[in-house]
Amino acid sequence: AGALTGYFLRGAPLGLVFHSYNLRYPGGGRPGAPPQPRDRRYGRAMKGLWLLLTPGLLWAVLRLFGLEIGFLVQAFAFTPYVAAWTVLPMIIALARRRWPESAAAATAVVIMAWCVLPRALPDHDHGPDRGVRITVMTINMFIGAADPGAIVTLVREHDVDVLAVQEFSPMARMGLTNAGLDALLPNNALADEVGTTGSGLYSRFPIVKSHSERGGGGNMQVYATIKPPGTAALDVVSAHPLAPYSTEVLKLWKSDLAAEPKADILLGDFNSTLDHAPVRRLIARGGYRDAADATGRGLLGTWGPYAGKPVPPVTLDHVLAARRIGIRDVQVHGVKGSDHRSVLAALVIPTA
Repeated sequence: AGALTGYFLRGAPLGLVFHSYNLRYPGGGRPGAPPQPRDRRYGRAMKGLWLLLTPGLLWAVLRLFGLEIGFLVQAFAFTPYVAAWTVLPMIIALARRRWPESAAAATAVVIMAWCVLPRALPDHDHGPDRGVRITVMTINMFIGAADPGAIVTLVREHDVDVLAVQEFSPMARMGLTNAGLDALLPNNALADEVGTTGSGLYSRFPIVKSHSERGGGGNMQVYATIKPPGTAALDVVSAHPLAPYSTEVLKLWKSDLAAEPKADILLGDFNSTLDHAPVRRLIARGGYRDAADATGRGLLGTWGPYAGKPVPPVTLDHVLAARRIGIRDVQVHGVKGSDHRSVLAALVIPTA
C-alpha cells in the first residue's frame, strides 16, 4: 500500500492525465497506435487505485446492512480501522482528479463515518441529571489471572458501587477476598468456575435476590436485583455471551446475545463491538444506551493485543443502561494480568 501511495502521489503521472493530447488520444499517440509505456504505467496505477478503494467500499456496504457472515464476524470488530483506511484512497483519487474513483471512495468514507464517527461524539441526551449517582465497573479476569490487587485499587479509588467480573475462577474469588474487596463491596452473587465460564457481581448495596444461568455457549451469567438507597431496585446482569472464535459457533454467539434478558444495567464482556448487528439489535430491543457511545468514548479499545500478537485494540466490553438511567462519564483502565481493560461508568439512577 505504501508503494502504491508513493506512486500515486508523484507528480509525473498527474501531468499525463491533463495533457490535451492525451485527453484527445487516450492511447498516448495517434489513433490506432500501440500503447506507450507511460500509458501502461497509468493503467496499472488506476487498477491499483481500484484495488485500494474496493475493499473499503464493500466493507462499508456490508457494515451498513449488517451482513457480516462467516469469518467476517471476527473481522468486523476492526471496522473503525477500516474506516480510517478508506480516507486514503479518497485523497489519492481526488488528487489525481479521477472522478469515478473519487465518488466510489467518498461513498465508502461517508458510510463509514455515519457508522463509526458517532461513537467519538457525545450524545446531546445523556438521560436524567438528578438522582442517585452510582459507579459501575466490569472486568474480564482472563481465566482468573487478572491481578486482584489492581482490581480492588480501582474499586477503592473510583468508589465503585457495583462490580461485574467474567472469566471468574475460584482462585480469582479468593484473590479478590484477600485483597480486601469484600470489605468494600460486601454483598455479592457469585458463580465462579474453573476456566473461562465463571461470572460474578459484587455490590456496595443490598442484593434483594440473585441467580445464575448458563448460556447456550456455556458461559455463566449472574443476575442480581440491587437496591441502592433512595431509588427503585435495579436489575443488573454480568453479561458474557460466547465469543465468535470460529465459524462453527456463530449461531451460539448470536443466540447468546439474543437471549440477554431485559434489565436495567447489562455490563460485561459482550464479545462484540457496536459494528456487530446482533449487539445493535440487543441495544435497540432492550431500549439501552451504550455508556461509552453516549459519552463520546465508544472507540476506546477494551481488548487486545492478545498473547503478544499484533492485534489492535477493539471494544468488546460494554455498559448498557436503560434509557431512564443517566450516563455521566466512562473510563477505561488497564488491569495487570488481563487481556481486557476495565470499563467504569458513572450513572444517575432516578429517585424512587
